[in-house]
Amino acid sequence: MKMKNVSIFFLFLAAVTQLPAGEAPIAHVPDPAAPVLSPELPQKEPLQATKNDDVIIHAKPKPLHKEAVTHDWISFLGPTLNAVSTETKLLKPFPTAGPTLLWEMKKGGGYSSPAILKDRLVYLHRVGDNEVVECLHAESGDRYWKFGYPTTYKDRYGYNNGPRASPVIDSGRVYTFGAQGMLHCFSLQSGHLFWKRDLQTEFKVPQDFFGISATPLIEGELLIISIGAPAGPAVIALDKNSGKLVWSSGDTWGPGYGSPVAATIHGKRRVLVFAGGDSRPPTGGLLCIDPANGKLDFRAPWRSATYESVNAATPVVIGNQVFVSASYNTGGTLITIKPDFTHEVAWTSEDLGTHWNTAIHKDGYLYGFDGRHMEGAAVVCLEVKTGKQMWRQVPEWNDVVKSQRGDQTRKHSTFRGTFLWADGKFLCLGEIGHLLWLDLTPEGGYKELSRAWLFASQDTWSVPVLSRGLLYVNQNHADAINKTQPRLLCYDLRAAE
Repeated sequence: MKMKNVSIFFLFLAAVTQLPAGEAPIAHVPDPAAPVLSPELPQKEPLQATKNDDVIIHAKPKPLHKEAVTHDWISFLGPTLNAVSTETKLLKPFPTAGPTLLWEMKKGGGYSSPAILKDRLVYLHRVGDNEVVECLHAESGDRYWKFGYPTTYKDRYGYNNGPRASPVIDSGRVYTFGAQGMLHCFSLQSGHLFWKRDLQTEFKVPQDFFGISATPLIEGELLIISIGAPAGPAVIALDKNSGKLVWSSGDTWGPGYGSPVAATIHGKRRVLVFAGGDSRPPTGGLLCIDPANGKLDFRAPWRSATYESVNAATPVVIGNQVFVSASYNTGGTLITIKPDFTHEVAWTSEDLGTHWNTAIHKDGYLYGFDGRHMEGAAVVCLEVKTGKQMWRQVPEWNDVVKSQRGDQTRKHSTFRGTFLWADGKFLCLGEIGHLLWLDLTPEGGYKELSRAWLFASQDTWSVPVLSRGLLYVNQNHADAINKTQPRLLCYDLRAAE
């Protein structure tokens, strides 16, 4: 295990920024504005899905295997917010042509992943000058309802002008958070708007490097948001039913791009937020907050020394420890939370610096993609106990690409990618559209089990969504080979009986 100069710098900062347990660095701020409410509507029969003209249906899904275990996918990174799925009886290996495409929907801009509850899928994307929320039938793509509102967001670096954060479904409601901080609360069944807030304007948050990206967190009756207002608050909690401010926390660190998570640590609930956005000098790191009152237990600094950098990976909770990781010559660190809710650094490592992907913990080891750029990106396995790198592998293979000049053989890779753990293996989505089943173990290393090329499209950065044996994938740009335009794609991953 190696330690970088930047890591040493942040270890020093950690020593001087430790807070006594339960100390809040600032008083709670007053609510800057009341939520905009919509009147309650009389109870209606659930809406029936109607034909969606933006959808092309290719096939019907296979029946679920009689022994299949399935789940909903109600927020970013799945039911436990860590990209670990309990689904079983999935299609392994892929047939030669890849998994069956069931339907595709023309999509606008954005990296938002869908959220799914039973037969309802909620998707947030940008169409023209509007951010659009759509509720679809998960198996057919038929539409239940649709809602749009104007946006003027423009990405400072020209990547994508659409939303980043994923919808969140809870207790019959769905919450969406746009790239400019427009927060909406809808009825999942009818699409009725209960309330909305313009958080970027209300808290005077300037546009960050890549807009607002962190998916809100539901914790009990709270909707917790990494807001990153200048001079605070860093994090706010709203009443999920009314939209009113309940508490605010933190006086430093801009909004990170990793989504908050909650966990029970030493028998008590805590919220972990990986903060840090546009600031000079660059600051950020892990915040540990008591969701009961917003009191900040500690700040653990971890951020690149580079100005144009972000903390984008979601914290990975492992018992009473938390792994956070960032790219831009930063690497990862494992933070140990003590029983009095102070903290100490267990180890740091330069070997796993995740960019927009979140590492997966499995049986005492961390697996993730290291690398800021496509070139040099590699899959890495770290031992949780020590931070030791067990192995590093650059996935590479040859693809036959058809063109007007005939078939050409080209070397390809996942480059960077995202992982899901499902049905006993790792499901990997590479950033130019390759889907792979992998067997990753500390002793056996990297083993490819099956591979399909879904499309030849760059910026495939959105984590795929798995629910009831169906896989949902964003194609964020035009396919360079087949010329298909950006789409939301639904594939059948159900194993045959």
